[in-house]
Amino acid sequence: MRRLVSAALLLALALPATAQHFPTDDPVIRAIYEEGMERSQTEPLAHHLVDVIGPRLAGSPGLAQAQDWLLATYASWGVPARKEEYGTWNGWQPGALHVEMTAPRVQSLVAEILAWSPGTDGPVEGPVVLPPADLTPETADAWLATLDGAFVLTDAPEPMCRAAQELEANARPETVARIDSLRQAARADWAQRLSALGSSQERTERLEAAGIAGTLGSRWSGGWGANKVFSTGNQRAVGLDVSCEDYGLLARLAASGHAPRVRVDAEAEDLGVVPQFNVIAEMRGSELPDEYVLLSAHLDSWHAATGATDNATGTIVMLEAMRILAETYPTPRRTILVGHWGAEEVGLIGSGAFREDHPEVVAGLQVGFNQDNGTWRFERIEGQGFLDTAEHLPTWMAAVPTDIQAQVTVEVPGEQNNRGSDHTSFVCAEAPVLRLQSPYDEYRQYTWHTNLDTYDKIVFDDLKQNATLAAMLVYGASEDPGRVTRELATLPVDPRTGEPRTFGPCRTPMRAAPSR
Repeated sequence: MRRLVSAALLLALALPATAQHFPTDDPVIRAIYEEGMERSQTEPLAHHLVDVIGPRLAGSPGLAQAQDWLLATYASWGVPARKEEYGTWNGWQPGALHVEMTAPRVQSLVAEILAWSPGTDGPVEGPVVLPPADLTPETADAWLATLDGAFVLTDAPEPMCRAAQELEANARPETVARIDSLRQAARADWAQRLSALGSSQERTERLEAAGIAGTLGSRWSGGWGANKVFSTGNQRAVGLDVSCEDYGLLARLAASGHAPRVRVDAEAEDLGVVPQFNVIAEMRGSELPDEYVLLSAHLDSWHAATGATDNATGTIVMLEAMRILAETYPTPRRTILVGHWGAEEVGLIGSGAFREDHPEVVAGLQVGFNQDNGTWRFERIEGQGFLDTAEHLPTWMAAVPTDIQAQVTVEVPGEQNNRGSDHTSFVCAEAPVLRLQSPYDEYRQYTWHTNLDTYDKIVFDDLKQNATLAAMLVYGASEDPGRVTRELATLPVDPRTGEPRTFGPCRTPMRAAPSR
């Protein structure tokens, strides 16, 4: 029986695209499927964006290079595209980084430079110190006076760097409880120590005034080898994130009096204030040019890896969807736009600026589709609280091949369960931009903003299906004889206020570079 079932599955997989289960006889849907699933360009596109260009931090040359590559790629397909300037940001470019422990023994350390950190101007060596347990506001100045040339630990060390799900699967319950208790106690103790130095900004200023060589932190992501790496407010001293394992080693040695020392050689270039852009691609509508269907994804990333699943995958989905549409649906009824947003990672700035700069698009928006959470197939599309999505979204999905339909849950009108990505820049203005959501748990643990977000994590079978589905949804929304209204559902109660959640107000995007 198993052999018979396997043979049947192999036969089904061997069927050509034209033999798939298409609910309707729409030739455009069939053409989209064949172009997207049989002639996918997702792998070469992702290779260039992720491997060749790499990280795309706001203000970095990498982001500017990626934007120019998008323009050239669209031009090669005959799709009009442009860069739109929306403001400025602090330019920064990291270079080579070498970090070693030199005492009490020699060992290379796994570390990443924090965004916008100064470099070291050559190798710098110094002792590793941790804030003393009895530090108080009254004794802080005396301790600070001992820190000239030191590297200061700024986070509580983890008691264990083993993924929680593996610990829970293999350890005794009392062991899990003990480790959780140790973690909570260490964090509370560390917060108490650091509070003696004032607020986060005050602490940075006082440490740098004391002449430290650098700060060492560690923001473990809860999985093997994964740290979330963000930015620093340091103006003079280098700021580093150290792996969970190596940070724990330094903290234990410092606590036991074995006087660890580190040597750091960090290259980083401050590029001053630089202009920032969105990239917008457009296929003009033939019948309703002032009504819009929007494909949406942010192009920028954090810098410790190559931003593969956050958000090169979303970028490639929208880029490939536009290529498919240009081949199969070159004369859309409504105008199709793609927004490749800048500076999402530092406050939804690019998409928020586009909303402010293009009220005509917001007013004329039929619908938008945003993608921003990693690899794997789309598993859910939520109507974001717009009542009319219950009428239109199932209709667009009804034309999608049934094998793809079966993998996607459509929730309409939806409760706005996911807030905080670029779709909210439009939902706050009561413009329906929906989120194409993939599974979250592994993404949050291992690749979201981490040093492991690299090309090898991309699942291309799913990526090409996602691009194909996105193109089909755009086609359905463009051809829809009706307009999606702005009528809103009542959202669930916000537990903080006891009142229903609201759709707004919209946040004003920070268009000027923050002072440093």
